[in-house]
Order: sequence, then C-alpha cells, then structure tokens
Amino acid sequence: MKRYKKFAIPLFVVVGLAFQSCKSEDKKFSDDATEIAVVTHEAFRLKKGAVASSFRIPGELVANQQVDIYAKVSSFVEKLLVDVGTEVKKGQLLVTLDAPEISSQLAGAESRLKSFEAVYLASKSRYDRVLKTSKTPGTISQNDLDMAFADQQSDLAKWESAKAAYREITDAKNYLEIRAPFSGVITSRNVSAGAYVGPSGRGSEMPLFTLLEQKNLRLVVNVPELYASTLQKGSAVEFTVRSIPGKIFKAEVSRLAGALDDRLRAELVEMDVNNAEGELLPKMVAEVTIPVNTDGNSFAVPQSAVLNSTLGMFVIKVENDSSIWVPVSVGRSGGGLIEVFGELSDGDILLKSVSEEIRDKAPVKAEITE
Repeated sequence: MKRYKKFAIPLFVVVGLAFQSCKSEDKKFSDDATEIAVVTHEAFRLKKGAVASSFRIPGELVANQQVDIYAKVSSFVEKLLVDVGTEVKKGQLLVTLDAPEISSQLAGAESRLKSFEAVYLASKSRYDRVLKTSKTPGTISQNDLDMAFADQQSDLAKWESAKAAYREITDAKNYLEIRAPFSGVITSRNVSAGAYVGPSGRGSEMPLFTLLEQKNLRLVVNVPELYASTLQKGSAVEFTVRSIPGKIFKAEVSRLAGALDDRLRAELVEMDVNNAEGELLPKMVAEVTIPVNTDGNSFAVPQSAVLNSTLGMFVIKVENDSSIWVPVSVGRSGGGLIEVFGELSDGDILLKSVSEEIRDKAPVKAEITE
C-alpha cells in the first residue's frame, strides 16, 4: 500500500499536464479557425458598363473584278498584244483573231442586202405609182392596189431580214478583236499566235487570258455568329499581311451577307480596299482586327471575378457577411472585363478575385475597393 501511495501523486500530475496540453491545443485551433473566418477579400459594387475589345480573324483579299476571256467564234490567234503582267485600260485591244470564212460570209451577206434593198425600192416605187393612179376613179381596182401594197411589205420584210443577217455577221467579225472589259492586269496567258480557239471543243479548254482588277480589292472575312452583330456597313477595321510586316492597312465594311453560312455558322462580310499603290495582291491572306464594343446595357466584371468550376460558371456575391455562388453565363470580354448574365442587380457586392476555396454560404468579409 505504501508503494501505491508513493506513485499516486506523480500519476495525477501527468494526467493533469496532458489535459492542460489538450486544452491549449484546442484553444490554438480555435484561434486559427477564428483567424481564417475573418480573412477579408477585395470586393466591388456591380454596375453596368461597356466592354471594349477586339478580336483577330483571318481574311482573304480578292480582286474586285475578275474575268476569264474566251474566244466567241472559232478562229485562229493572229496577234497577241498583251502578256502576263500587262496593265490594260478598259476597251484596250488584247488580241486579234483570224477567221477567213467570216469575211466570205460578210461579203455574201452584203450582196444579199443590196439585192433585197433594190427589190424593195422597186416594189415601193410600183406601189406608189399604183396608189397615185388609183386616185382617178375606174383606173385601178382595189385588188390591184392591195396586191401592190402586199408586194411592197413582203420585199420590205426580206430587206429587213437581210439587214439582220448582215449585222449578225458583222458582230461575229467584231468578235475577232477582243478588248478589255475593264481596267486591270493580265495575270495569265494560255495561247500563242497561230493557236486555234473557239467557243466550244478543242481550243477552248482554257481561257485566252485572265484579267484582274488590281487597283481595287475586296477583303472577305467570315465573322463568327457571336460577333456578327458588331459590324455594320461603314464600320472601320484594320488588317495586316505577312508580306509587309508592321504595316497596318485600313478598310471599311461595304457589304454584309445578312445571313449565316450553313457550314461555318458565320456571316460573310466584304470590305473595299483601295490598292492604288499596288502593294497588295489578290489571294493574299490577311489578319483582320475587328473592334468589339458593347452597348453598355449589361453587367461587366473583372475576369478574375468569374469562377469557372466543374459545376458551371459563377460569381460570388457577399450578403450579410456570407458568400453566395450566383450562376452566370458570360458574353464578350476585353480590357480585363467580361460580360456576365444572371440573377444580379445594380449595387450587388461581388468578390473581385474568386476560387473554389471560398465555399458557398461560407462566412466571408468584403472590403469594397472600387
């Protein structure tokens, strides 16, 4: 019994010390928890604002006008007056063709035209005499007068037909001289002097020339559906090309398709580009910078205020010192801001920088900085 009494006090002391240590740890943990709960986060008051930004999209420069020039009639190339790279004016002679049979047809048509003209003039003269004589009663019957008039009209019709045939062959002969339909540059030549050309069959597989208008180009872009409403007729855009690094070109929207493409779900937009100096070439690929400015009727928040989690997209609102995850959808972004849409109101207090560590309905304090 004396041995047990000897160790009773030390055992009690050890248990007391251990209990005291546990209380100290609990107090330290409680202090730490209190310290975490009172961490202050930067916040701001929600308000509507415009988001100004831009996005880059590839485009293509194409000729304002382009045409493949073919021969209208079967013929042989007599003389080429232009070649690849030749700048031509509207109406300038490009090539002369030779078709001897057309000259023969024209001579025959001219002969028939003169013959029918003579026949018509004779019948008209006869009708005029008969008409004048018929004014004396009893000299010419009505039937003879009608027959003379019918002969005159028949000969007139034949003469008109001969004139039409003559014009047709004359026009065909005019096709032996091919002229430029507009001012531009010859970009390809596929024939040589003496080659047979024609409207169909051998000799017409490829055009004689390809003519492009180079002084005026079109910049063609397909604008995605999200940004289709940002461009209007007259909107200004900037673009660059790889062959001239560092130089920024300007253009204005001239034409909008007004509908989305079935395959790309994008709207075709064309801009007219003045290329008087000839720096740009058709078929060049351009990087187009399109400005995007919202109307200011939606809420704009810093991009860091949007939480993109596996559950969706949220902003964290502070209400009564408690966090509330508000589901949102986003719109356009730029300049560090992004449009958000959800159950939000003017003046709501939102956290400026969010993460999943800030749980929903957790205690939180906010310091409004702006």
